[in-house]
Amino acid sequence: MSQDQVPFDENAVGSSFVDPGKLPWQVSDAPGFDTITLFENRLTGESTVLMKVAPGAFADVHSHELLEEIYVLEGEFADQTRRYAKGQYCIRAAGAPHTATSESGCVILLVYRLPKNY
Repeated sequence: MSQDQVPFDENAVGSSFVDPGKLPWQVSDAPGFDTITLFENRLTGESTVLMKVAPGAFADVHSHELLEEIYVLEGEFADQTRRYAKGQYCIRAAGAPHTATSESGCVILLVYRLPKNY
């Protein structure tokens, strides 16, 4: 991986450039959910991640210790409450239980950050 392909992390200074199109998708623990990490703070767990969800993939009820922001870049994403179309945004409180799925497949941008009261 070239210098401009190293994801920004907690030790970075200045600006960093990442071309996600040149990075390989990483298989996650949930089948059908692949990721590319753009930023990761290994001290706090905060991160920015692209996630590709395969058509029909489903993740059962789970939660995250951090606040989760979801922005749909392509396709349609869904949870137990509603469907989110391209260009739509969802934010979840830390610890909020939810599912994740996509009937037709999608790409989403995920941002995990510390809750305000941390």
